Amino acid sequence: MKAKEIRDLIDFISNSGLAEVNIETEEFKIAVKKNSSVPVVENPVQSAAAPSRSAEAPAHQTGAPAAAPSEDSQNSNLLEIKSPMIGTFYESPNPEAGPFVKVGDTVKQGQTVCIVEAMKLFNEIESEVSGKIVKILVDNASPVEFDQPLFLVEPA
Repeated sequence: MKAKEIRDLIDFISNSGLAEVNIETEEFKIAVKKNSSVPVVENPVQSAAAPSRSAEAPAHQTGAPAAAPSEDSQNSNLLEIKSPMIGTFYESPNPEAGPFVKVGDTVKQGQTVCIVEAMKLFNEIESEVSGKIVKILVDNASPVEFDQPLFLVEPA
């Protein structure tokens, strides 16, 4: 099951009358409970937890940029590229390669900006907006949370 499918399932459950869904295959087991603090995604070798989205959660698409909170008006127009899952942030496709993007780079919508590894799967994270990378908010090879801002982008 791909990360987008898991996000779609969580969104569906949060908007439905269902309180709990359990799915089990040979490769994984997923249990999602509405109003629970943590649904569990398990792999026979490894397990990871992802936060649940309760019915009260704002209805925005996972990984979609949102207006960045800012104290000064100069940064009020910046958008965030967020992590769509829990995992490990990687700025490049492999240790020998250069980063996907650097501060000052211009990105286009759909361009890969980083990788988030979750359960030994390397998920390419694509920019939801076009613009200039103003700040990278996460260090390479560091853990990231669901919906955690990864980049600040000045829209083009």
